[in-house]
Amino acid sequence: MLREKELKGLSGWLMLLVLIVLAVAQIAMLISVIESEEALFIVVRLIVLFITIVSFAGLTVVNPNEAKVVQLFGRYKGSLKEQGLRWVNPLTSRRRVSLRVRNFESSKLKVNDHDGNPIEIAAVVVWRVVETAEAVFHVNDYENFVHVQSESAVRNLATSYPYDAHVEGQMSLRMSAGEISHKLRQEIQDRLAQAGVEVIEARISHLAYAPEIASAMLRRQQASAVIAARQKIVEGAVGMVEMALDLLSAKQVVQLDEERKAAMVSNLLVVLCSDRDAQPVVNAGTLYQ
Repeated sequence: MLREKELKGLSGWLMLLVLIVLAVAQIAMLISVIESEEALFIVVRLIVLFITIVSFAGLTVVNPNEAKVVQLFGRYKGSLKEQGLRWVNPLTSRRRVSLRVRNFESSKLKVNDHDGNPIEIAAVVVWRVVETAEAVFHVNDYENFVHVQSESAVRNLATSYPYDAHVEGQMSLRMSAGEISHKLRQEIQDRLAQAGVEVIEARISHLAYAPEIASAMLRRQQASAVIAARQKIVEGAVGMVEMALDLLSAKQVVQLDEERKAAMVSNLLVVLCSDRDAQPVVNAGTLYQ
């Protein structure tokens, strides 16, 4: 397993000045040698001038938030990270690796959730390279690796949780956004660790039932909402009826026997729980006639 090691290199500006001086000096010496017509010295000066010119190829520019992975005849020598003009062995090859923060949005994936319902899901992943040696040498194409592994993690997460929670306290894709995002980021990070990539953030950007079941699931959600609302209404109505009976008894407004209490409770519950306005009924007699 290759680990990143930082390569300092030499100051590019200093080496540029030295090489220019050497090149000018060698050209001047070559001219003087040519005039003397000494073949051996001419060959030597030509070789030295050629080496000087080739040395200019060792100059390389490192931009901010960028690294250059340096190889010499297939061996990893280190990574240049110090920005500016640097000089390294001109026989080395240098591959640029961006250290900037990048993000991408996965395509809309159609998968089955934990309950077997077909859903559409997509995610946004924010990432950056932190280990240049691993990114270059451990995987073939680290950008494509990030995309493929992220989509695989999204698929796996979608199959592990239901779209909606049907039990109180159950984690779901729709209702537990914070926890789901944390688990998604952790799963993607585990998959991308070998590529020298750090996942900064991962969150679901699109979540919906598949079109073929969307209408049925909408009716199911509406029915669940109606049931929940009715439960709250009944709880409130029972409390109001209990409060009314307690106040009538405490203030001695009227004495009610059990039968009259039952009738009053029935009437109040009908009025409070009904989804329509109550219709008044005129009682021409008494409760017992």
